[in-house]
Amino acid sequence: MTVLVTGGAGYIGSHVVRLLAERGDEVVIVDDMSNGIASRVSGHSVEEIDLAASDAEDSLVSVMRRHDVEAVIHFAAKKQVGESVERPVWYYRQNVNGLANLLAAIDRQGVDRLVFSSSAAVYGIPDVNLVEEDIDCRPINPYGQTKLIGEWMIDNARIATNLKAVKLRYFNVAGAGWPDLADTAVMNLIPIVLDRVKRGEQPVIFGSDYDTPDGTCIRDYIHVKDLAEAHIAALDYLATGEASQSTFNVGTGEGASVAEVIDAMASGLNQEIVPIRGERRAGDPPKLVADVSRIAAELSWKAEFRLEDIVESAITADRRG
Repeated sequence: MTVLVTGGAGYIGSHVVRLLAERGDEVVIVDDMSNGIASRVSGHSVEEIDLAASDAEDSLVSVMRRHDVEAVIHFAAKKQVGESVERPVWYYRQNVNGLANLLAAIDRQGVDRLVFSSSAAVYGIPDVNLVEEDIDCRPINPYGQTKLIGEWMIDNARIATNLKAVKLRYFNVAGAGWPDLADTAVMNLIPIVLDRVKRGEQPVIFGSDYDTPDGTCIRDYIHVKDLAEAHIAALDYLATGEASQSTFNVGTGEGASVAEVIDAMASGLNQEIVPIRGERRAGDPPKLVADVSRIAAELSWKAEFRLEDIVESAITADRRG
């Protein structure tokens, strides 16, 4: 099977590309390389295309025809929450227009399988501790809104055409499946703590008075390789022709607090880390953990790695970087 992976030179996308290649699938990558790293996907066909560009639809159709693409996994999108607040119109142009061009190309070429990389950001701040897929989605920033709109677009395309699609809402992804595919962006908790430690600085905990056992926020941390495996499982699920669900959470179903993550990193680094206790950030719920019963039942998928594995893999990748 030939699979087109948009954003395939990125952090998560490159893990999926490697897993696809390891099992013998042909892979073609579409990436504008704004955040992609070519060395992650050396040996694969890479087409540099900005999905939001006016000629992107025609370019994508050409790629799909030349490579005889049978399925698409879509990662390519802008994903910084803060940036989306500062540049909302640009985020809508990039993420929504980009997906529109992709869906149009998929329809023209007759590709009938799509796995969409969505996000738990579509939920906003749900008033529950364990998040099920069917609760009301109320995203609180433009990034989350673009992901939810993307899901609506895909659902409408499924109704109007023969497209079969799965939307994966993943939680806090971290770690490295292979050291050379490490997360190089310093935007999430584990990379931020590693960066501060290397600089001889103290990491900051934003809020230590939440209604949780240690007062810090609890989140569901998913190893990037587990997440990549979930995308492969979703692709195979669509191939059965018996997909009864299209939206799935991807997480462990267990939570770890910010303080627990920092403690795990201190243990992994074999050094003391004394964080600074800062003020709460607006919009941070005390606890956000995925209900993963649906993906276990439908896709027979379950996360294999725990927090200690995530931390160890991130530290190993950082040391080799």
